[in-house]
Amino acid sequence: MTLLPAGLRKERERTARLTPLLRLLILTQLAFNVGFFAVLPFLSEHLGQGVGMAGWLVGFVLGLRTFSQQGLFVVGGALADRYGVRPVVLVGCALRIVGFGWLGYAEEAWAVIGAVLLIGFAAALFSPAVESEVARQAVELEKAGGGSRTRVLALFTVAGQAGAFVGPLLGALLLTVDFRAVCLTGAGIFVLVFAGHAWLLPQHIPGRARVEMRGGIRPLLANRRFLALCCAYGAYLLAYNQLYLGLPDEVERAAGSQAPLAWLFALSSVLVVTAQLPVTRWAGDRLSLRRSMVAGLLLIAAGFAVVALARPAGRTGVVGLLPAAGFVVLLTLGQMLVAPAARAWVPDLAEEGRLGLYTGALSSVSGLIVLAGSSTTGMLLDADLPGAVPWAVLALVPVAAAGLLSRGR
Repeated sequence: MTLLPAGLRKERERTARLTPLLRLLILTQLAFNVGFFAVLPFLSEHLGQGVGMAGWLVGFVLGLRTFSQQGLFVVGGALADRYGVRPVVLVGCALRIVGFGWLGYAEEAWAVIGAVLLIGFAAALFSPAVESEVARQAVELEKAGGGSRTRVLALFTVAGQAGAFVGPLLGALLLTVDFRAVCLTGAGIFVLVFAGHAWLLPQHIPGRARVEMRGGIRPLLANRRFLALCCAYGAYLLAYNQLYLGLPDEVERAAGSQAPLAWLFALSSVLVVTAQLPVTRWAGDRLSLRRSMVAGLLLIAAGFAVVALARPAGRTGVVGLLPAAGFVVLLTLGQMLVAPAARAWVPDLAEEGRLGLYTGALSSVSGLIVLAGSSTTGMLLDADLPGAVPWAVLALVPVAAAGLLSRGR
C-alpha cells in the first residue's frame, strides 16, 4: 500500500468511499456499454451496405434510434420515480435482448426500423433509472462528506467509456464472422446483465420516495435554466452522434475502408478512461458547472473545425486520417467537461422526488435535437457539396449552444 504513488493512493481511498449500490450502478454502466458498443459503431455500414439504405435514410434511422432512446428517457425516468429502479431496469434489459436478436435477423427496412426502435426504447427504460439513482446517491455522498458529486459522475463516465472501448473491439472481432454474430453477442451480454441485476439490485432503495407520474411536466417546462441545459446537452449529443454518421464517412474517404474506425473509437475510450478523473479534478478546482460545459462545447466545435479546414486538401492514407483523429480527441476532451457537469447540475434544478423525470427529460429534449440534426447531417453528407461544408455547419451548433448557456441565469 505504501509503495503506491500518492495520487493513486488518494484515488483508491476516494473510490473506497463509494457505497455498494454506487459500485453496482457504475459497473452496470460498464456492462451496458460493452453490449451496446459491440453493435452500434457498425450499424451505419450495415444499413448502407448490407441492407442497401440511402444515406438520408441511414441518417434518419440512426437519429430515430437516438430519439427512441434519448427522446423517451422522460418516460423511463418518470416510471423509475413511480415504480422504483429495479423493475424498470429489468424490463429494459429484456427489451434490449429482444431488439438485438431481431436486428441480427432483420433484412428489410421496416424490420430494421422496428428493431432499432426496440433497442432504443430499452435504454430509455434502464438508463434514466440508473443515471438518476447514481446522481441521487452522489448528492447524498457529497452531503455526507464522501467527495464531490462530479467526481462520482466522472467515475460513471469512465465506466461507460471503458465499456465503449471494449465493445467496438469485440464487435470488430465478431464482424469477421458477420453482423448477425455481433448482434447475438450483444444480446447475450444483456442476458448476463439481466441475470446479475435480478440477483443483486435491491427491491427498494432507502431514501428514494415514489411519486405519482402526474403533475411534473408543467413545472419542468417552465424551468428555463433546465431547458437551456437540455439544449446545450442536445448539441453535445448531436456532435457525439457524428462518431456513427459523419466520422465513418470521413474514415472511408481517407482510408478506403472503415477498418481504422474501431481504433478511433478505442482512442476516444482510452482518453476518457485515463484522463477523465484528472480533467474533472482540474475543472472542479477552476470552473463552475456552467463554465465547464461552455468550455467543453467550444472544444467540440474546434474538433469539427479541424476536419472542415483539412478537407479541401483531400489528403488520404495515414495523413488523411489525422484530422479525423484530431476530431475524436477534441470531441472526447469536450465530452469530459460536458457530460459529468450536466449530470451533476440536474439535481440542483429538479423538483423534489422527480430526479428521474428531470434526468429523463434532459435526454428527451436532446433526442429531439439529434433526430432533426442527424437527418439534416445525412442529407448534407449525401448532397453534392464541398466536403468541408457539413463539418463547418456542425461546428456552429456547439458554438450556438455555448452562447445560449452563457446567457442563461
